[in-house]
This record gives sequence, C-alpha cells and structure tokens, in this order.
Amino acid sequence: PGNTHCDEPTIAMVQEKTRHADALVAVGSGALSDTCKYATFKDGRAYATFGTAASMNGYAASTASVTLSNGYKTSLPAHAPRGIFLDLKVSAAAPHWLSAAGLGDSLCRPTAQVDWWASHRLFGTLYSATPYALIAGDEPRMIEAAAGLARREIAATGHLHRVLTLCGLGVCFTGISHHGSMGEHQVSHWIDMFAGPAHPGTTHGQQVGVASLAIARLHHELLALDTPPLIRATHIDESEFVDRYGPAIGRMCHAEAKKKAFDRAGAEAFNRKLAELWPALREELRPMLMDPAKMAETLRAAGGPTTATELGLSRKIWRDAMKFARDVRNRWSFLDLADDAGLLDDFLDRDEQ
Repeated sequence: PGNTHCDEPTIAMVQEKTRHADALVAVGSGALSDTCKYATFKDGRAYATFGTAASMNGYAASTASVTLSNGYKTSLPAHAPRGIFLDLKVSAAAPHWLSAAGLGDSLCRPTAQVDWWASHRLFGTLYSATPYALIAGDEPRMIEAAAGLARREIAATGHLHRVLTLCGLGVCFTGISHHGSMGEHQVSHWIDMFAGPAHPGTTHGQQVGVASLAIARLHHELLALDTPPLIRATHIDESEFVDRYGPAIGRMCHAEAKKKAFDRAGAEAFNRKLAELWPALREELRPMLMDPAKMAETLRAAGGPTTATELGLSRKIWRDAMKFARDVRNRWSFLDLADDAGLLDDFLDRDEQ
C-alpha cells in the first residue's frame, strides 16, 4: 500500500503474513522493497524486487533503511535481491515527482564522494572507487536526459534506473552505503526523524536532492579557501541531546556523535593533519565536485524541488536539519568540519532556502 513505512512493526507484520511463502516478490518502490528485503533477511528467505518507480537507489543494495521502534532511522545490513525486475514503461508512467526524487537521490554522488574521500584521507577510513566506477559512464547521460523525466520519457527513465541500480550494487561490493550516503543523507534522516508535525510529507529522494545542493555549495565554499578551516574541540553535551530528541534517541545520537567528536588535543592534532594535507586534498577533491548551479538546473528540469521552501519546510526546521544532522550518524562529513570550525552558522545565514 502507498502508506507503507519500513519500520520494525511493518517488518514484523510482513514476516507474520507471509510465513507460508518460501520467497517474496516486492512489487512497489522504496519502503516496500526495503520492508520485504529486511523481513526475508531476518528469517532466511529469498526475495526479488519488481520496482515500480525510479524513486531511490536502494533496490539492489544489500542494506535496508529501517526506522527502529523508538523512531531512530538507520541503515542495517540485510541481503540483496535474487533479481531486480524493472519495466521502464511502468516506471515512466509513475507520477513524475517520483523520478525527480530518484534523481535527487542520485545527485548526492558528488557530495557523498567528497565527504567520503576526505574522511578516508583524514582518518584512514575505508574508501572504495568501485561504486563510482560502476556509474561513471551513466551519470552524464542521466543528467543530460533529466528533462525527459518530467515528460515521462522511457529513455530518460532508463538512464536514471541504470544509475540507481548500479549505485545500489556498489553497496554489495563494499558492504557499506558510504559512497551514496554521507552528510546529505544525514540531513534527510534528521528531517524524517525530528520534523514531527512540521514534516511536509516529502520523500527521502526529494530531501536528499535539496540537501545535496546545499552541501555542494558548502563544499565549494570551504574548498575555495587557500588555508584550511581551524576547528575547536567539538561542543557535545548529552543533556542537550536529550533535550533535543528525548531520552531514548537523545542518548543513542549522543553515543554515535561522541565517536567522532574531538577533545582539545584531538582538535589540535586534526588541525595539524588538515594543514599538511590541504593543498593535496583540494586537488584530489576537485574532479569529484559538481557545480551546484548545474545540479540545481538538472533537478529543476526533472520537476524536483531545489530548496527547503519548495520542499515545504520552514526555515527553522531546515536550519536545524543542517545544523544538527551530524548528530544522527558516526560518519564524519564537511558538516562536522564547518560546525567545529564555527563556519556553519554563518553559511546557513547566507544560504538562501
């Protein structure tokens, strides 16, 4: 059904109602596919997916985006489908905003890659070029054909589906979702978890698209600096997390955020490392960037939202999502860098949304 959410109660319900079946075929888009994926993973059955919209990049992924019973949204290890079946005529005929949402989910490639490579260079975290090699030939075609998504063109839908599927396969090769989920996804998750009654009902891909544009602008600003930002010790206080999110989720988020927080000595060591790497890092990141204006033009051509206002989010919720997105994952990104350097608030004051 259209109101399916991939959460623990729905997963349990699908397990119970399909106990008689040896395998499942998920016919639908993101939440339904992830629900069947995780339900079959939990009880050791096979599943296949028939995607009905080019709305997100998780069909092929071996992880599932699950909302836990306490409201915390996370990416959990699962298993890949035995097969992915896509009828481009069906996907092209879906409401065009779904395809625009899928495009938004795909446009995080430059922002996720910049965050992931910088994290790799600064902290020695795993990085793999394989997921990007998989989509390198198709991403330009997808961007070129973006306007065709609004016209429900089959060829444009095919270019998008190829990138979405190949991006999902990247998770199967690496076992993690970092290549397509860094700072921009944290912003989307924050909105889903904490916007509450102010949530406009927008989808994951729509939110990721807008967040990717904002973070691309932040990347360009920071990487234009000849000298690197200087960070201070991370301001992190468990009581503030509990005040913001309540006791259960607040403590979970604090525990996650603490893993990447800097004390004073850690901040000084980080600043030395960043200063040493900055000239080379800027050169390494330059080919990964995409012009934010080009990204916005591509999303607009497909009929997707490009600002928080177009998403239907208030200025306050959007600002909080960008400011506090770093709270929800132990994945360092330029949002952490900008905030610890005292630059994020100023950026948010100037960044029109």
